[in-house]
Amino acid sequence: MEAYLLDWANLLLRWLHVITAIAWVGSSFYFVWLDNHLIRPKSPDLLEKGVDGALWAVHGGGFYNPQKYMVAPKKIHTELHWFYWESYSTWLSGFALFTVLYLFNASTFLIDQSVYAWTPAGAIAAALGFLAVFWLVYDGICRTLGAGPEADAKVGALITGLVVFAAWLACQLFSGRAAFLLVGAMMATAMSANVFFWIIPGQRKVVAAMTAGQPTDPYGGIETEGFYRKF
Repeated sequence: MEAYLLDWANLLLRWLHVITAIAWVGSSFYFVWLDNHLIRPKSPDLLEKGVDGALWAVHGGGFYNPQKYMVAPKKIHTELHWFYWESYSTWLSGFALFTVLYLFNASTFLIDQSVYAWTPAGAIAAALGFLAVFWLVYDGICRTLGAGPEADAKVGALITGLVVFAAWLACQLFSGRAAFLLVGAMMATAMSANVFFWIIPGQRKVVAAMTAGQPTDPYGGIETEGFYRKF
């Protein structure tokens, strides 16, 4: 009975993870497309409102007029939608699937005795450690080297080296299937952790400062640090 339930959980979580990942990646690509196609308006009323870019689009018989404000508009007249559950749902469903498929079956899928003779408890602890340690090291690199000249190049080079090292280490400790999944999972964990610990808190600070009538600057100052931080 337990195996039957695990099979159903595996199937349903796979579909949930795929669907939420499509929603997350799709919304991210849409906003990238917007940023690449928004045009700075020439209309005085839009410039006065602080609109930095706008466009007209048609889809499904309706016309849309997205407008981008740098930092935040002076007043938000309707409910503000936050794009974070796409990220959280993808990570939560992926971790649940990882738990059902790998952690509950560590002896079968996580451990390869010819690679490393783990106990199931040790292999589970090490796998979870991969996710946590990668985020902590990545976050430390961004904190210390994420500003200043050539920051992108320095951070990019170190993160690339970190991923390569983690991939090599995972292949020395886990089964091949689990090793490559763990590398993907640790990068996904860093992406969602960025959203949770940096991007959304930074955006909330900007909105709170705007609402209080305080000056806001997404590129400087600790109050808005991480507003544009991405993996």
